[in-house]
Amino acid sequence: MENLKKAYIAGGCFWGMEDLFRVRPGVIDTEVGYIGGENDNPTYQNHPGHAEGMEITYDANTTSFKELLDYFFRMHDPTTVDRQGNDKGSSYRSAIFIQNEEEEEAAKEVIQLVDDSKKWPGKVVTTLEPISKFWVAEDYHQDYLVKKPNGYTCHFERFNTSFL
Repeated sequence: MENLKKAYIAGGCFWGMEDLFRVRPGVIDTEVGYIGGENDNPTYQNHPGHAEGMEITYDANTTSFKELLDYFFRMHDPTTVDRQGNDKGSSYRSAIFIQNEEEEEAAKEVIQLVDDSKKWPGKVVTTLEPISKFWVAEDYHQDYLVKKPNGYTCHFERFNTSFL
């Protein structure tokens, strides 16, 4: 029987993150959207303070929150403030949206492992932010790189080994 949970992360352009996460073992569903910002009903044209984020529905019997974070830290650069690839601004920040103490402790532990590995040239600047309402992005953003396989992304697997 499935043990479904949700995780909320942001690591730059949501298209590339979704394309990589949607095929991970244990990931049941992904949706891209806006989280952590100032306005209700944000849109791509109007999302002040919101990060381009993702809601991941996963089966906790198959994968864990820590394993999702491990992959998160391998597929985007968590050492750049408000930037991924050519994308700049707070919308492209690296963030984990924390739902409870267990997630906060897991996130801190994984961040420490990433920093200790010295695989990245700098320290992790990923913010741990309290969960806020996740606003689903417009339909044309969902599964964007499935619809447009040659579309823009700055996400790719940087390391083939786990931090865990």
